[in-house]
Amino acid sequence: MRREKKLKNFSDALERLKEAVENAETELEIDGTIQRFEFTFEQAWKALKAFLEDEGIECRLPKGCLKEAYAAGFIEDEKLWLQMLSDRNTSSHLYSFETSREIFERIKGLYLGAFEKLFQTLADRVGD
Repeated sequence: MRREKKLKNFSDALERLKEAVENAETELEIDGTIQRFEFTFEQAWKALKAFLEDEGIECRLPKGCLKEAYAAGFIEDEKLWLQMLSDRNTSSHLYSFETSREIFERIKGLYLGAFEKLFQTLADRVGD
């Protein structure tokens, strides 16, 4: 039941992120999209943590959970997810116009697809 709740939280955040990516044009909307990315990342790693715990794998922090999720086959591209973690940390602790635009482009071009793939993987595991 816990993992289903975490998956729902991740799903809700992902839908809000998709909406933001599709509509972001102004600087304020792009900044809002980055904020939604941060929240979606948080929900994603917490969902992974719950699924890993169901497999008997303990992890406490995002980096450790991402490494365990890769080893367990929940994610395919560990390097991409670690870059996501780095971008989440960067975006939530400092502000630079250039850096925020680079992160926004990665959200659109790489991260949204990775989130969608993870969601599908986790949803399929709930169905099993």
